[in-house]
Amino acid sequence: MDATTVAIDLAKNDFELAIAGPDGRLIERRRLARGAFSRFFVNRPPCHIVMEACGSAHHWGRVFTALGHTVRLLPAQYVKAYVRRNKTDRADASALLEAQRSQDIQAVPIKTEAQQTILQLHRVRSQWMRTRTARINSLRGCLREFGMAIPVGARSGLTRVREHLALADSAIPPALRPIVHDLLGEIAELDARMQSCERQLTALTREDPVITQLLQIPGIGPLTATAMRAAVVDVHRFRTARHLASWIGLTAREHSSGNTRHL
Repeated sequence: MDATTVAIDLAKNDFELAIAGPDGRLIERRRLARGAFSRFFVNRPPCHIVMEACGSAHHWGRVFTALGHTVRLLPAQYVKAYVRRNKTDRADASALLEAQRSQDIQAVPIKTEAQQTILQLHRVRSQWMRTRTARINSLRGCLREFGMAIPVGARSGLTRVREHLALADSAIPPALRPIVHDLLGEIAELDARMQSCERQLTALTREDPVITQLLQIPGIGPLTATAMRAAVVDVHRFRTARHLASWIGLTAREHSSGNTRHL
């Protein structure tokens, strides 16, 4: 194993590299285009590579690991503290070299392609759900302008909108009826897309023993179980259940100073 450490500031096209020797001192800088970056590590002796856990980091982590390199992904919010002066690609790469020396920063495990597939399905479904909610709220606000109160809740609200639309003497103006009909169709299409996404998630994870165990916990359904399985690579990296709960976001965020404590 080569004792050098290569810090990489990831980007879409131009990648900034800061290379440190065995003593930790910076010995070389490189700025490589995407094609040259892919070839740079192919014939290089196995070395230590450090990157921020950001977009495409898990992909490159898998690529470099397959080439025999040791890869460490660091949380971006912790690396930021090591950036000196103004933020540039060179400064970010240098900050990675400094941050990787800290023993207090826990590395982010590299996700597999299957885990990232599940996470992307969840993200697409969440985007469709937000769009669906926005369309329902638009319908509710639109019809309220004409004296029609739509109850809270997606299912009951849409049922009431369809009832108003079916009435010949409804207060919905004739010019708005086609728009309301189109919105209902768009909402139904988004529902179908979300259900298809959920079926894909179930098919991908049906044989996973970890998800089977998670589903036995009261209050945990297929969506939560698959999201947990994809997001948490190794549950043993959390020292206690409280650390896992904090990472998920189930504990309060603290902003305290002196004798004043805010949660």
